[in-house]
Parts: sequence; structure tokens; C-alpha cells
Amino acid sequence: MSIRRSAPLFVPLLWLSLSHLNGAAESKLSQTFDRLIARSGVGKSELGLKVSTLGESSLQHAFDLNSDVQMIPASVTKIATASAALRRLGPSYKVQTTLVSSGTVENKVLLGNLVLRGAGDPGFVSESLWFLVNEFSRSGVEKIQGDLLVDDSAFDTVRYDPTRDPGRVDRAYDSPVGAMSLNWNAINIYIRPGPKVGAPLIVQLDPARDYYTLSNKTKTVAGSKNSVQVSRVGKTVLVRGDLGSQASELVVYKNVDDPVDWAGHNLQDFLKQRGIVVTGKVKSGRAPASAKVLARVDSKPVALAVADMLKFSNNFVAEMLTKMMAVQNGSQPGTMEAGMAVVQNHLVKDLNLRPAEFKILNPSGLSRNNRLSAEALTNILIQAQRNFPTFAELLAGLPLAGLDGTLRRRMKSADTAGWIRAKTGNLNGVVSLAGIAGRKDGSISAFAFIFNGKAAKAEAARGLFDHMASELVQ
Repeated sequence: MSIRRSAPLFVPLLWLSLSHLNGAAESKLSQTFDRLIARSGVGKSELGLKVSTLGESSLQHAFDLNSDVQMIPASVTKIATASAALRRLGPSYKVQTTLVSSGTVENKVLLGNLVLRGAGDPGFVSESLWFLVNEFSRSGVEKIQGDLLVDDSAFDTVRYDPTRDPGRVDRAYDSPVGAMSLNWNAINIYIRPGPKVGAPLIVQLDPARDYYTLSNKTKTVAGSKNSVQVSRVGKTVLVRGDLGSQASELVVYKNVDDPVDWAGHNLQDFLKQRGIVVTGKVKSGRAPASAKVLARVDSKPVALAVADMLKFSNNFVAEMLTKMMAVQNGSQPGTMEAGMAVVQNHLVKDLNLRPAEFKILNPSGLSRNNRLSAEALTNILIQAQRNFPTFAELLAGLPLAGLDGTLRRRMKSADTAGWIRAKTGNLNGVVSLAGIAGRKDGSISAFAFIFNGKAAKAEAARGLFDHMASELVQ
């Protein structure tokens, strides 16, 4: 009986005790964050910060500073894109890239065009193309009496969405987008010292050795000096400068200018390596309705594409996934506008964000016109955590502090490495970090840190965010 009489008193007392402890923890975190901000030299007015702890007996709102202010989020925008892709497409969703033809085969000769038909696979790489060509080669065809057509009609032909920053560069982060894309529409340039001092550097282009002209104006020097510069102008890759004989191999990634031509010529090269002769030319074209599938290859599931996007902050994958969502939602062809409507609908309908809380025009964050508040970002993470079918994939896709992706060189101490999974963001005068921090007691916190200010303070803001995130795992 005594137990029954004391029970109603015990529960409120326990709740009061937990509330007191949580309040003390919140106060301590606020004091620590205030001290770190003051020490960093970053002004509070330049920051939007939010920490929410997830769990039945944990803090719900641990820290808040300007969290409702809409700010330029940079690449943490990809968290919203990832959430939408996982929810609307599904973690296991795949598309197929195919080789098709309406021609006939006679005496090992395909009489007609061979069509490479893309469906928007963001992870279609050389290995995928090699698999496709190998499957086709088993048909016994040794000659194609026709052209190689590349069909990328699943998406529109807008290669650089106008919501991106308008200045074009040759770096891989600014690659064009197309339904038939290869190697993230970028070429790899490998550079290593020559056989002796004074010799040109050894420069190799991969893939499609004949697609680009190499201009090698380099020299091997003593030591480990590196003054190498690489640029792509049209179909010419220009490499200049010196590299020390003791230096390690360099790898540089440059975007391509025409996804269709790029994919088609690589197909031609791979067919040649398998001994298959093509009499015609590489062209853009649509597969006829009568075309039959001769070879096919599945994409990676969306969950792995999302990981590619988040781990390496891949802008190309973000835009490809967005157009893929457009197609899956009925847009023919897939457009950025239709895909962004899916993302925005997901944020409002699935995650209960208010339209006034965000303005996302570009899915990668490669735009100064996007707006997200720290509170909206944490809400996306909180709502994602409550959706069991997709949260594990979102969490697995985020970079691991001190271990991989864009966080591999940050927060490397034994106390934090692996305990923080977060997306980074960087533009001129913009630094952001948002994700999940875990604790050894099993609780987790969703956090979002955004800095919008002078570019000279960007490094200080980055260091501040690392220190703040590290405090969340204590």
C-alpha cells in the first residue's frame, strides 16, 4: 500500500528533477557557446544558431541565437534535397541506362544506329559504361553500320540552371547536367614528376584519351615544389608549371562542356576497346519507339547517390536527383523547376515547415538566393529522424567528423571523431554546418550553425562551429 500511495508523488518529483538537470545543462551549454562566440571574434548578429536535443527525457531546445532569421545556407541546402529524394523516390529507387536499337543484326553486323539512352543516373561512371559495353558485346555484334546516338531526352537540355551563381568556371563543382552523363561530367587529370629533372611532367587524361587535346607545358624540378596550374579551354586541357621530383602524384578534376558528346565519344572508345567497329558518327538523337533493349545497367540506389551528394558536397548529383524527382512526379522531360516544386512540397507537406521559413531555388546551395533559417534546418533533421524508413540512410550519408567526406580533416580528436555527422557549406562570406551529434548516453542533438558576414571572418566561423559541435558530444 505504501508503494501505491508514494507513486503519484514519485513521478512528479522525478520530472522536476529531470527538468532541473536539463535546465542546468541548457544553461551550461549557453554559457559555453557564449564564451566560444566571444573568443572567436565573430559577431552574434552574423550568426544563426540552433540546437535541439532529441529524445523523450532530453532537452528539446538547448540553444538558440537568431534561429528564425533566414540566411544564405550554402551547401547545407543539400540536407533538404537529400530528405526529399529519400522520401519521394525511396532509398532503393533505381533507374536504368540502356543501349537500344531498331536495327537488325546480320552476320555480326548491326544494320542501324546504336542508341545510348540515359535516364538521369547521377552515378553513371566508366565502370558502368564498361559493364554496358561488355553486355552488348556478348550479343556477338562486331560492327555497327550506323551512328552512335545519345538520347538524353529524359531531362531538359538546360545544362546550367539559372539558379546557380552566374559565373561559369571549368572546375568539376560547376559541371553541366544531362540525363545521359558520365563520370559526373568531369575529366580526371593525373600529374606526376617526369623520369628526371628537366623532363616534362607525366600527364594522363582519364577517360577518353583522344577526346581532349593535351597541352603539356611543364617541367620536373628538384625537390617537392608544386606550381602546377591546370585549365580546360574548349577541347584543350592546358597544364603548366613545375613539379618537384620528390612530389606525390596530383589529380585535378575539370568539367566537360557537352555531356552528350562526352558520353558518346567515351562509348565509341569503349566499343573500340572491345573490338567493335562503328562506321558512323557520334550524334545527339532520340531512340525510336520501335527500339529494342540490347544491354542495360542499373544505377546505384538513391540512398548511395544521396551519400555521394552529402559526403562530397556534389552539386552535380544534387541537380541530377532533383530532375529525377521531377520525372518520377510526372514531368516529361524532367526540369529543375518541376523538381524544386517536389522538394518544396516535401518540406511543407511531409516535414510541416511553413513556406515563410525557407526559400530554396537551387538544390545544391550553389546560389546566394537560397534562404534557410537555423530553426528550419534543425526542423528538417528532427522530422527526418522521426521517419524510420529513410532516417538511417540520411544519417549514413552525412560526412563523419574526422573520418570521411568534407569533414575528414575536421574535429579529428578521439572524443569527437565519428560522433558528429554533418553537412558543411561554404560560399564567399558564408559558412555553415548542420547535422546530428551523438552522445555516449544514447541521446542525439540536431544542430544548425550558419554564418553570413565578411569573408575575412570565414575561417574564424568555421573554427567556432567545430568547437560548438564538439561540445555537443560531451
